[in-house]
Amino acid sequence: MGNSRQGQQAGNLPSEATSFVGREAELSAMGDLLLTDRLVTLTGVGGVGKTRLAQRAGAEARAAFPDGVWLVELSPLKDVASLPLAVYEALRLADQSTRPAVEVVTGWLSDKRLLLILDCCEHLAAGCADFAQQLLAAAPGVHILASSRCPLRAPDECVVSVPPLPVTVAGPRHGAAPADAEVLFRERAAAAAPRTVLTEQDGAAIADICTRLEGIPLAIELAAARLPEMPLDQLRQRLHTRFETLTAGDGPGRQGEPRHQALRTTIGWSHELCAPLERLLWARLSAFAGGFEEEAVAWVCSGGPLDSDRTAGLLSSLADKSVLQQTETPRGTRYWMLDTVREFGQEWLCGLGEERRLHRRHRDYYRWLARTGHREWPAAQQVAWYDRSTAEYANLRAALECCLADPDPRYALEMTGDLWFFWFCYGFQREGRHYLGRALDKAPIGDRSPERFWALWACGMVAIAQGDREVAAVMDSACAVLADRLGDPTTAAGAATLKGARYAANGRSDEAVALLGAAVRSPAFGADVPTVRFMALCSVTIAYLNLRAFAPLTTTADILRRECEQVGEQWYRAYALYCLSAAAMGTGDPAAALRHGTEALRMKWRLHDTLGTAMTLETLASALAAADPEQAARLLGIADNVWSSFGRAQAGIPGLIAARQACERPVRAALGDASYEAAHSKGQETDIDTGIAYVLSLETP
Repeated sequence: MGNSRQGQQAGNLPSEATSFVGREAELSAMGDLLLTDRLVTLTGVGGVGKTRLAQRAGAEARAAFPDGVWLVELSPLKDVASLPLAVYEALRLADQSTRPAVEVVTGWLSDKRLLLILDCCEHLAAGCADFAQQLLAAAPGVHILASSRCPLRAPDECVVSVPPLPVTVAGPRHGAAPADAEVLFRERAAAAAPRTVLTEQDGAAIADICTRLEGIPLAIELAAARLPEMPLDQLRQRLHTRFETLTAGDGPGRQGEPRHQALRTTIGWSHELCAPLERLLWARLSAFAGGFEEEAVAWVCSGGPLDSDRTAGLLSSLADKSVLQQTETPRGTRYWMLDTVREFGQEWLCGLGEERRLHRRHRDYYRWLARTGHREWPAAQQVAWYDRSTAEYANLRAALECCLADPDPRYALEMTGDLWFFWFCYGFQREGRHYLGRALDKAPIGDRSPERFWALWACGMVAIAQGDREVAAVMDSACAVLADRLGDPTTAAGAATLKGARYAANGRSDEAVALLGAAVRSPAFGADVPTVRFMALCSVTIAYLNLRAFAPLTTTADILRRECEQVGEQWYRAYALYCLSAAAMGTGDPAAALRHGTEALRMKWRLHDTLGTAMTLETLASALAAADPEQAARLLGIADNVWSSFGRAQAGIPGLIAARQACERPVRAALGDASYEAAHSKGQETDIDTGIAYVLSLETP
């Protein structure tokens, strides 16, 4: 059962939120280098625009990389061991095996032609160099573009230094075009202060500001963001004064490298011009990893003079000053800090003596988020929880590390167990095994807490999804022993469900039915924890499918579907529909199979369940095989495109392999090899989103 991630698309580059200025020469050179050199590293100081240049260069080179341009953001990572996993996640792979992430990544990329952008490598430079060597050796069609404040020092690395933007010297320019730095200042000033009209006569002042700021884009943007508060001449004068009185090491932080003086001085000046509560919030926001929402900020950052009801206004004010970046999402505004700005905030947070307290508050907020997700997931908000939990993954990971560092093991056990839906249903099994294993290792021998039980249960479910029978059996046994000792019906139902799910996944369908078949007919079984009840019903339904016992399958699947509909649950409901579709084929009703399968596919794809999507596509192909074999072959091609993200066709599950072969044989026989391959290729060469949309557009009885 397990599931997975959104299907593969041709890259993941974000859209540009602001205009891109200058860099024509660099982009022209990069266009050639990305084709001839397989490892190109952009180096330069913080704030010089390496990330924007890398993304723009990648976008312009997209045509040369048919398998896409993929951005991997490394700044949230704390150790190099997480690097292959970060690449795995960025590529949206869904391999559920227990193979190391680096093996899965290199194996999947071995026949691809794509560009991988590794952004912000400086804190992992040596590890990035080793990873790049390993990847480039295994995948001859892959090219890497890295951004780093220092070279990676890898063999055959082509290092490209990113200079500041050209500046114009103050004074008469005799009709010369403004330099890129001045163009950037004018564009950002127009966005920040649309009522302030900068004329040609302001050119000297703008040129002087840009020269003083050494052409560093982030420094220029921070300065331009001040125009709503002061006229240009005052901005110029105050900036001069600030440079005369400040050094690069101003504030409670380390001395900056020489080229950092302009940027750090500008950030320090921007900090000084903030109101006291804005400065305090800036420092406290540095506790977040990645982006954050207003609700999280109110929880984590309030306290003392900073009331929670003031955070919304302060966030907006910091965004207006370019201290924060922002984007709109279905949940509202999401904010984040550029790395250099975050580092400045972290230094001030340490200087305030609040670092430990803020990280605990951050941990506790994301513990609450995990607990709430566990409670609300088996209901109508599953899509929203997918979006929210994946958006917050960097913060969840940081909170988990904080839990694991605490002497009390209950924090880590509770949070990893609460996130079972994230690990199991949303395709983060590798991450789940990593964190659940560490949390369980931290618990003392003989721990009889409910937190340990649910962590064991979650680890068992993840092991089942990965096909790791040995670990699943160990977790099953441990859950049974602990449930007996705890002596409550909820954990007893959980232990029985884990065992039944393991039996169903391992082909021991008779035992799964014997254990759970009668129990699940009682509404009381697992009623206190809906996820346990739904999992039990789902496992029994799949066991009946394996046994081709279509009458009890239909009865059990209808119970599951009805109970899911009552609360708006879709993930398990879609599996009930999948089983009903397969049962309809088994009883000779392809029209019903198409109806159930199409409804299941719509839900599974909306919930990013790649495994469920691929399984359902093959069931739909079976339903079309007799009436329209060409269409069936095309669907099998689309399914193979989805399976490719797993690394193994049919995820290596014997029952799914047999079902695929049983579908393909008559389709190939009806069409002949050449026509079959043509229709199959048409499906396989279609990108997954388009392919799924096509299938869902087909008319069904």
